[in-house]
Amino acid sequence: MKLGVNIDHIASLRELRKSREPEPVIAAGICELAGADGIVVHLREDRRHIKDRDLSILTETVKTRLNLEMSINKEIVDIARKVAPDQATLVPERRQELTTEGGLDVVSLKSKIKEVVKKLHGEDILVSLFIEPDRKQIDASKDVGAEFIELHTGAYANSKDEKELLDNLAIIKDAASHAHKIGLGVNAGHGLDYKNVIAICKIPQLNELNIGYSIICRAVIVGLDKAVREMKRLIDLHSL
Repeated sequence: MKLGVNIDHIASLRELRKSREPEPVIAAGICELAGADGIVVHLREDRRHIKDRDLSILTETVKTRLNLEMSINKEIVDIARKVAPDQATLVPERRQELTTEGGLDVVSLKSKIKEVVKKLHGEDILVSLFIEPDRKQIDASKDVGAEFIELHTGAYANSKDEKELLDNLAIIKDAASHAHKIGLGVNAGHGLDYKNVIAICKIPQLNELNIGYSIICRAVIVGLDKAVREMKRLIDLHSL
């Protein structure tokens, strides 16, 4: 199972002081050398962390795979088409949210998303949709032409007790199985950390886990190289 490391919060640290450091591109290089299979960044409409300059440099320097999280806003879509990352992951976006709070409603936005997918495919960009582990959303993702989905694991990660955790895990397992059966590649992410990732790793249909916040938090204590290596080791150890 692959590990995509989201480095948005490296840029968040920089923006606390509106400074030049730390540079996301340097963090990306460290992550790749430590075993990350890809780098993930979210170019938000309000540019609260990753900036256009960061994306441009990362497009030129990432050696593994660059996954751009993005809204379906026309400005952002045009930027994605211009820089052509290896993959684009379409996500919902609200200005006031601290982090992405849920999955993209593909069912309701089907025609708009299908149009965006077509535009991205025109630039040879693979497309993934960040969605809730719901069969209707999965089927709609297949209908609009996406190659991948990324299952939102937030409810699982925020479970209040063991029963809720197991119930949410079962929902993710069912969703992954269904998506795989209809020909979608299946990734997962949001709220995963060094403890709750273990059960997720054991879902055989999953291709990649995209993790950011917990790795950056760990990096403050042990360093970025070690934090990425520890997560990669956990995934390799527990993946089926």
